[in-house]
Amino acid sequence: MRLSEDQVNLIRSRLQNGGMQLSSLQEDVLDHLCCVLEHGDSSLDFEERLEDAIKELAPNGLSSLERETLFLLSHKRLIYMKKIMYLVGLGSSISLAMGLCFKLLNWPGGDQLIVYGFLSFTLLFLPMMTIDRFKVKIQKSLSDKLRFALGSISALLAGVAVLLKMLHLSGGDHLLLIAAVVFSFGFLPFLFFTNYRKAVEQHF
Repeated sequence: MRLSEDQVNLIRSRLQNGGMQLSSLQEDVLDHLCCVLEHGDSSLDFEERLEDAIKELAPNGLSSLERETLFLLSHKRLIYMKKIMYLVGLGSSISLAMGLCFKLLNWPGGDQLIVYGFLSFTLLFLPMMTIDRFKVKIQKSLSDKLRFALGSISALLAGVAVLLKMLHLSGGDHLLLIAAVVFSFGFLPFLFFTNYRKAVEQHF
């Protein structure tokens, strides 16, 4: 049984009202549902058959199907970005460790390795890790998001301050003071408040 134009429009409207926003996915799901309904049992009511087909395709809802599809599409890109992030972290850590070793042994190149390692760790790895972790925390409560943001900002400022002092550049003292203030009066209160709230919830 071939579907009429009104029936196709009804399916498209049902997809849009079900929370499916991605147009390309809408068309793919529309084609799938049309094929299922055209080759299904035509003795039943059309809207009833449509609901059954949607439930079979997306048991957790159309919006959930879209989220799962987007996750699968971006999964490889996320893995690639995580690989880059951790490779940068590994490289900077190795550079720092070998730089300290060279410096203790009074070998040449120790200072340069420390500077390069600290520079890549502070200006590359920390921001990448902050962005990655913020994606995870974005669904959390406001206090969790503020705690994470303030902690990341204080760590980044402290890293830049130490780097400036290592390079004997101006501004390191001021940045270090700002980082200490953000950490002490921003991050720590949220940290202890969150832990206190969790401890209270566990006892009641």
